[in-house]
Amino acid sequence: MTFLNLPRRALLAATAATALALSVGGAAAQTPENVLIVGQIAEPQALDPAAVTAVNDFRILMNMYDGLVRYKDGTLEVEPALATDWTISEDGTVYTFTLREGVTFHDGSAFDAEAVKFNFDRMLDEAHPYHDTGPFPLAFFFSSVESVDVIDPQTVQFTLNGPYAPFLSNLAYPTGLIVSPSAVMEHGADFGRNPSGTGAFTFGEWRSNEAVVVQANPDYWDGAPELETVVFRPITDANTRTAEMLAGGIDLMVEVPPVALSEFQGDAYTVHEQAGPHVWFLILNAKEGPFADVRVRQAANYAINQDAIVNDVLEGTAEVAAGPTPPAFAWAYNPDLEPYPYDPDRARELLAEAGAEGAELTFYVTEGGSGMLDPVAMGTAIQADLEAVGLDVTIETYEWNTFLGNVNPGLEGKADMAEMAWMTNDPDTLPFLALRTEAWPDKGGFNSGYYSNPEVDVLLDAARVETDQDERARLYQEMQVIVQEDAPWVFVANWKQNAVTSDRVGGFSLQPSFFLLLDDVTKN
Repeated sequence: MTFLNLPRRALLAATAATALALSVGGAAAQTPENVLIVGQIAEPQALDPAAVTAVNDFRILMNMYDGLVRYKDGTLEVEPALATDWTISEDGTVYTFTLREGVTFHDGSAFDAEAVKFNFDRMLDEAHPYHDTGPFPLAFFFSSVESVDVIDPQTVQFTLNGPYAPFLSNLAYPTGLIVSPSAVMEHGADFGRNPSGTGAFTFGEWRSNEAVVVQANPDYWDGAPELETVVFRPITDANTRTAEMLAGGIDLMVEVPPVALSEFQGDAYTVHEQAGPHVWFLILNAKEGPFADVRVRQAANYAINQDAIVNDVLEGTAEVAAGPTPPAFAWAYNPDLEPYPYDPDRARELLAEAGAEGAELTFYVTEGGSGMLDPVAMGTAIQADLEAVGLDVTIETYEWNTFLGNVNPGLEGKADMAEMAWMTNDPDTLPFLALRTEAWPDKGGFNSGYYSNPEVDVLLDAARVETDQDERARLYQEMQVIVQEDAPWVFVANWKQNAVTSDRVGGFSLQPSFFLLLDDVTKN
């Protein structure tokens, strides 16, 4: 089979089979053997790790690229990948990696220390000729890197500006994936449409709003995948995605709507669930308006019936959140922290104390986005709960990118509250980027509600440079207690991600990282 003909035929066969199934009243279609059709939630923004931020895109990238390290299967623990081992200096500022020998990029160029240096210089050096990768790069994950030096072709050294405990975990995140310098130099700004990595699958083609097609890399250093081809289809409407899965037009569906889970009972399907480092919350504008008063912020937490949202709206696909740190980070999570109880009477008392009865609130809600669960239904339920304690809530609804364009620059002068969800790789990431005073939007962070507590700032600054994990855990657990009391957010839910596979798919499991790893998957 030729390079392009296989995926074209695979996709055409799947599309034709789906059309046939729908025309005969839903009889199961048969997608091609060894070709996995994945129903994604959206079109990817790019296929360049330096240019994207969405989990939707990461699910594709993690199958085409590798990092120096990766998360061990089923965990958030780091293990070797393109680096076979590493050493850390006593002061925690120098990391020296030994690289895997004999690895090549999909375009045939060599993976070596120069390639690693090129990747991080491209990301961190604004003067680098290929630095400009898009409007929302995640280069801040590596802002602690002072220099990357080639020791020899198989050894590369990172020097940090100080100890930075999340460094290895960040290297396992998609921002740390290694791309081919030759391909970047050949395609320039179009590299995101012409990707080349070292991963289990090679890029085949990308037809906008139709499919991204990848093929098995027979020379993959960790063993060739079982599948010949994977087709990632963007199906943004959840009901359409569900119908395609039921008709047999796709083999794997991610982010199954809670109301659709009952459709996939029985031997023809397997429903997969996996808790991960996710938190869904409401950002409260702590700088101005009613939520500048901590009593009103606490009242909102008491007023919202989280159990009803989790059980009735999300149909048990999440757990009630107790604070800013997801319990998936077991070592750093504070198990003594209890969620705010549903207590509308206490909420009314606090509103009366603050003189905020009848306050008018503007509430930003999004139509959808990765990790946002069921945001319109959740927003409507939250509006009803807040109005039940005497607040006057007006919802403004936006599509995801417009929503982010309104929320990320800060809520000042615009809104009192906004939905948000984060999926992170380390207990440092979310609070450091969204709860510190230095993370206010005008300072480059995502603290869109302008929360500020000097004690929290000190704890977070100390935790990210602490190399003893037990002491790091103590600092994070203390931070969680303070933040819960200050209530800069309404802590709503921790998502249990889900997916559905057909009975023809084997070897699939969801990862706590939320990545979609397909190198061990089979399809008969």
